[in-house]
Amino acid sequence: MDAPRAIPQRDQAAAWHSWCMGAVFGIVAAVIALVGLVVALGHVGYLALLGNAARKRGISGGTTTDYVNGRWKVAGGTAAVALLGLLLTSGDSTAFDVVGLLISGGAGLYAKQALDSTRSRFRSLP
Repeated sequence: MDAPRAIPQRDQAAAWHSWCMGAVFGIVAAVIALVGLVVALGHVGYLALLGNAARKRGISGGTTTDYVNGRWKVAGGTAAVALLGLLLTSGDSTAFDVVGLLISGGAGLYAKQALDSTRSRFRSLP
């Protein structure tokens, strides 16, 4: 019976390096996905605050209420897509990390654009 062959030092370093870099990429993808989710939830929160303030104004806040009610689908959709991207990054596969990063990052960017659009529409200058 032959003695087990030792793995050369160079191959051990390459195996460790490739695993470590995959883990680092997974962490970076998860952080970007989490930021995308936070931005999307920020858009949801801003619409909730804006809708609450418009309802308190009564009839004078009617157009704002109509606008907010029309934007709920965009805000909820971007939050759901960002959550899906975050869930994809929780696996061990680098391919899923890339897909999750792109999905949640894109949802976060779109939510930021929609939030900026809403804020610029209702910004009151002093």
